[in-house]
Amino acid sequence: MVNKIVLQSVINKYYLGENESVKWKIKDKTLTIDFTSISKEVIGKIVHNNIDIEDSELAIFDTKKLLNLLGITQGDLMFSLEKGKSVYTKMHFADASFNLTYALADPLLIGKVGAVSEPEWDVCLPLEKESVDNLVKAKNALAGIGLLTVSVDKDLNGDDMCVFTFGDEQGHNNKITYQMYGTIKQQKVEIPFNSDIFRNILKENKDLEDGCIWLSYQGLMKIEFKSEDTTSTYYMVRKEESAF
Repeated sequence: MVNKIVLQSVINKYYLGENESVKWKIKDKTLTIDFTSISKEVIGKIVHNNIDIEDSELAIFDTKKLLNLLGITQGDLMFSLEKGKSVYTKMHFADASFNLTYALADPLLIGKVGAVSEPEWDVCLPLEKESVDNLVKAKNALAGIGLLTVSVDKDLNGDDMCVFTFGDEQGHNNKITYQMYGTIKQQKVEIPFNSDIFRNILKENKDLEDGCIWLSYQGLMKIEFKSEDTTSTYYMVRKEESAF
């Protein structure tokens, strides 16, 4: 049995509205999904424990279709796999009303996900649900503007703070700033990121119990969320640049 809501949540954490093709790797009831965004701006890993699926590697080619199928079901779902020779070919789901079949792809069709060499982090910001909600609200208030600038400055008390600015800082354009505090090594840095991707990552992880944002002045952001059974990790490169 798998729970529909839990499975949808795990899928949306990597899908983010665009990431269709991934491999699900299940070992000892732990599901691991590595992915790269279409734009190559994000590399991520989702790890979910206590999933009732046999040890397997499942090639998901069209995640949106899988979400559409799951969308018509309710509650806990009966789940089984169909195998042809050495490759799993189908997933079967069933609730009280529907029996669904999702065709799996050839694993060779799913591209390899690169690895990230973590730098020494210059900023570490504890992330709580309130901050996640506020950052999503700030971005939504400036829909259509894709720029997020992360900078370091001092507040009126002389304490170091990290400032998230949505919108163009130049001239008289609309903008929203949000301040966060944590461990900050140095000041006066400004790094641009894609605010749409940033918002989508936060939006799909509002169920966090604990989290953190790390920032390297080399132009890399790491965001990690932890909930009861799921850990989601994202590496995001500065806007219009990609190192993956």
